[in-house]
Amino acid sequence: MTDQQVVLDRSEVVAEVRAAFDRYEKALAEGDVPVMNELFWSDQRCVRFGVADRQQGGAEIEAWRREHPSVPPGRVLRDTRVLAVDDRTAVVTTLIGYPDRAIEGRQSQTWVRFPEGWRVVHAHVSELPLDQPGSP
Repeated sequence: MTDQQVVLDRSEVVAEVRAAFDRYEKALAEGDVPVMNELFWSDQRCVRFGVADRQQGGAEIEAWRREHPSVPPGRVLRDTRVLAVDDRTAVVTTLIGYPDRAIEGRQSQTWVRFPEGWRVVHAHVSELPLDQPGSP
């Protein structure tokens, strides 16, 4: 396959993934654990790296979600980007802020379209204090 044959960011795929991502973020803010669990791939190969935690597999992710059902109030996303690699795979990145915390959160998710819909197969969340050298 040559670079000329690769078609990135098909608008319909970007829109579908963005809708799934927005649904996940709404569930995260509201503590809607069933929706969050639905949107993560329930497979042993699914990985979630949190700020101070990590889970391997759907069962561990679901158990963690039951104990940590939502994010702190006031979460604000910015610079959210969807890179549709093809019609079945996409990467979403976003920056996260909170009104009462001097941090920049960073989140990346790899989404795959399965027969049942778009699911996160890998997620990574990190935070950087805003007062450190190299921070924005």
